[in-house]
Amino acid sequence: MTNLAPLLPAASAFVAKARAAGLTVATAESCTGGLIAGVLTEIAGSSAVVDRGFVTYSNEAKAELLGIDPALIARVGAVSREVAVAMVEGALTRSRADLAVAVTGIAGPGGGSAAKPVGLVHLAALRRDGVHVHRECRFGDIGRSGVRLATIEVALAMLDELA
Repeated sequence: MTNLAPLLPAASAFVAKARAAGLTVATAESCTGGLIAGVLTEIAGSSAVVDRGFVTYSNEAKAELLGIDPALIARVGAVSREVAVAMVEGALTRSRADLAVAVTGIAGPGGGSAAKPVGLVHLAALRRDGVHVHRECRFGDIGRSGVRLATIEVALAMLDELA
């Protein structure tokens, strides 16, 4: 089980900042399986900030819930900049949120390749006004929980950057 306690200060700071600015957020998560939304909703008062979360672990869910073209996934793979960007765009399109974050990656221990090793994660964040950021992180094979925690930490920083 992934221990979210170390991330609570960053989540709390983001929730306070977003709440003060009147911003709401949506998440689109693959390798984190809803943990970004989970850590945000650990914070009292997060109901004023968190609009919704999409857990799109399968490629079918990415297509059905976020509107991602399956041909895009077939062409570049689910773990790619292009799919992360499409996920965050889909999250904003299919929510009422002011900003969104999306993550797709390989948490391990298996599933990696030479081109896309365990620990590779693509993250994208987007505001309705078009401001966006992307990060490609190569955390290495630091264990499944390690990759997920590191991903959540980066996602929270990206949201904070856009708030």
